[in-house]
Amino acid sequence: MQIKKNFFALMAAASFIVAGQSVAAESPATIPGATMVTAEQAKQAIDKGAPVFDLRTPTEFAEGSVKGSVSIPYKEKSTKVLDFDAAQDSFDLSKLPADRAAPVVFYCAGVECWKSFKGATVAVKAGFKKVMVMRGGWPEWKGKGYPIQ
Repeated sequence: MQIKKNFFALMAAASFIVAGQSVAAESPATIPGATMVTAEQAKQAIDKGAPVFDLRTPTEFAEGSVKGSVSIPYKEKSTKVLDFDAAQDSFDLSKLPADRAAPVVFYCAGVECWKSFKGATVAVKAGFKKVMVMRGGWPEWKGKGYPIQ
């Protein structure tokens, strides 16, 4: 009987830990074929004409966003893992520049947000060559006092 109690306690603890990691885990710091950039580097690229895309929800976008950014919500249903199944998600690549060699900047809600990681991964697989991800996202941009809308 004690073994059975210990087993259930262990399983409950393991479930809690796994659930906690999937919710609190930071997005990966690298993406093959894309470049992670700071808010300063993103601003430099944007100032040179690179379009910037906000992958957060429309509500988050409406509450404040990088000045000049375009909302392309990454609708995420896949798990927050490196080998996520993009087929479970929705991301409208048609809103990105037709020139897949042109630079683009993606951001979302910070390092705990996986939307820019996933969107950038999908864009790279679709042939985009100069994908930049501002991993610190909206919180980093806003914290620097850069232009917002």
